[in-house]
Amino acid sequence: MSKNLVIVESPAKAETIKKYLGKDYEVKSSYGHIRDLPRKKLSIDIENGFKPQYETTSDKKKVVTDLRKAAKDKTVWLASDEDREGEAIAWHLCQALKIDPKTTNRIVFHEITEPAIKNAIKKPRVINEELVEAQQARRILDRIVGYQLSPVLWKKIRPGLSAGRVQSVAVRLIVEREREIQAYTPASSFKVSAEFNTVKQPAEQLRAELKTKLDSKAEVLDLLKKLTSADFHVTSVEQKPSNRNPAAPFTTSSLQQEAARKLGFSVRQTMTVAQRLYESGLITYMRTDSTTLSKTAIDATSAYITSQFGKEYYTLRQYKTKQSSAQEAHEAIRPTDVKTTSAGKDEQQQKLYSLIWKRTVASQMSPARTDKTNVSIKPDQHDDIVFVAKGEVLRFDGFLKVYGGIREDVNLPDVSVGDALDRQTVSAEEAFSKPPARYSEASLVKKLEDLGIGRPSTYAPTISTIQARGYVEKADIEGISRKHQLIELVDDSIKESEESREYGSDKSKLLPTSVALVTTDFLMKHFSYIVDYEFTANAEARFDEVAAGKLDWVKMLDEFYETFAPLVEKSESVSKKDSMQAKKIGVDPANGKTIYARFGRYGPMLQRGETEDDEKPDFAPMPEGKDIETVTFDEAMEMFKLPRIVGQTEDGQDIKANIGRFGPYIQVDKTYVAIKPRDPMKITIEESRKLYAEKLQQIKDRKIQAFANGIEIIKGPYGPYVTNGKKNVRIPKNVEPKDITEKQAQEMIDKAPTRKKRYKKKK
Repeated sequence: MSKNLVIVESPAKAETIKKYLGKDYEVKSSYGHIRDLPRKKLSIDIENGFKPQYETTSDKKKVVTDLRKAAKDKTVWLASDEDREGEAIAWHLCQALKIDPKTTNRIVFHEITEPAIKNAIKKPRVINEELVEAQQARRILDRIVGYQLSPVLWKKIRPGLSAGRVQSVAVRLIVEREREIQAYTPASSFKVSAEFNTVKQPAEQLRAELKTKLDSKAEVLDLLKKLTSADFHVTSVEQKPSNRNPAAPFTTSSLQQEAARKLGFSVRQTMTVAQRLYESGLITYMRTDSTTLSKTAIDATSAYITSQFGKEYYTLRQYKTKQSSAQEAHEAIRPTDVKTTSAGKDEQQQKLYSLIWKRTVASQMSPARTDKTNVSIKPDQHDDIVFVAKGEVLRFDGFLKVYGGIREDVNLPDVSVGDALDRQTVSAEEAFSKPPARYSEASLVKKLEDLGIGRPSTYAPTISTIQARGYVEKADIEGISRKHQLIELVDDSIKESEESREYGSDKSKLLPTSVALVTTDFLMKHFSYIVDYEFTANAEARFDEVAAGKLDWVKMLDEFYETFAPLVEKSESVSKKDSMQAKKIGVDPANGKTIYARFGRYGPMLQRGETEDDEKPDFAPMPEGKDIETVTFDEAMEMFKLPRIVGQTEDGQDIKANIGRFGPYIQVDKTYVAIKPRDPMKITIEESRKLYAEKLQQIKDRKIQAFANGIEIIKGPYGPYVTNGKKNVRIPKNVEPKDITEKQAQEMIDKAPTRKKRYKKKK
């Protein structure tokens, strides 16, 4: 019988560790956190030092019972991850198992390998109370923000919204970037390039670009006229060596960014796959902001590089971490065994492992060396006009041998200063400046990291949360067609032409929804303290101080709450109209009523008239693809033409076209038919009749039986059911719907409980 019990967070980690410990050790999993703050209430005694009221979560009660039995008469070893979250898990285990955190063995390791596990057993410590307090401070602060600020959003904007110290700042970043893009006016310029032939035999081609861009068509025409009869010579040839160094080993953030760029992984996908690799003992701990490698790892990588590629490919490097954090593990993400070049249980794991392996090995390899050549070309009599041809040739691949990214050599003809060149063509192509790029998941992580907001463990859940809450959508951006001018000098004549090109298309970008725009504006106006970038970054630094034992966690929370609580109290007096911040977009010339774009119960909408007037305002849906900030007056006026009478059915009933909360539709009496992607303003009577007929056939096909008393048996999406229009009763799987009699159907309806009516809460 084993004398020791080792407790880890996950079953996969337990399975790996079991292989390295003998029969004297039993290894069990806590399946993550076993205690937490209850969901239904704040559960923090703010008046008494922010005392948290933890409880064992319902799904972990059996786990705790089993662990208590397993721990009886055994030495307990707590082996959760070495970060604040892992330290808190270990502390909560002590509370639940009723063992002393000041004497219980706490072991930590950065990789799940036999040497690391056995070395940890030899050097146990006790739970670090300061790390626990830092985690607890973060949990409590975020709970207070979430539980006291979210209800404000429910009252003032829309039920079901949430706010968070990091998530609301992430949404603000995305909203502000979108507004930058919408306000951006593209500027036009011309890039000028020229084709030359050397006069040596055989002639070789040389392509060069004008050193500066031109701002207007007039400048282009003036340049081409000067070049029409000009002779060209080489005025300088500059050759210089260049080095390209490898990047540092992966941190959590850089791994997420590179996996997105090279593998197309989402942030959450990257962390899930990395977790599996770590638990299998293949890589070191994957939540870290450190770029350093241990001496053992450096020595192993050195030996591998020199044996596989030769000494000239090895260069010792030790990277410095940009910012220190008491929370995270103290080594970069790397393979536990550099000699294992490929690993993983599935294709995703194999791809991510390969990326980590290559980045680690490349970080200790020599730089790639290239020779760069710049050739300057000028027309005679015009010293201010300079064309430059650039060439680059790889002389030594260095780290690129492993990490890839070798570009094709650009070889230039062998020319010397003074050589004459034969001008073939000069082309000026119009280009437009681009607005700031929308955030992808990976670039948002980088921005949050640059601002010091959040920590490696928070990026993936933050990005998932803002999408799940409806603040942000991940979408592909359709480009717009824009005409580009092309002006060419061919022989001695100038030719002009135009061609259309797509501009602004993009993939998998984070776009703010209308509710994000309204919520961000509300928070900026009434809770700027919470969504302030500096406050959020400073909070992380304060958590670090708590973790380092330099700051009392209760004092930190006191300072925060003294500012936060009055803001919540003050927000009660904000009117709902003020919080919605309706945007005036024009006045209806027919009746003088103001047109507003505003946020309603089900999303963005249009309003004509004032809510305070005796006459109720008119409402219309927002046009497809538009929001409060982008809809124009003309587009809004078109929407007030809805609902539109398309025509009549063959039996004379009106067919109305409109847009609802779920998209465009047509309506005949009480029958609704979705028509997306058709436009309700353009759908024809023929299309409408066809879609309506198809809908009637669907309804008919769903009807299994119909009785004289009005009861029907319907084929529903979740199985057949009996209905009288007010009650729906599911039919058991062992009952054939076709065999049910009218009497049986009536009995089923009679026995079914009546659904309680929902009453609106009086204000």
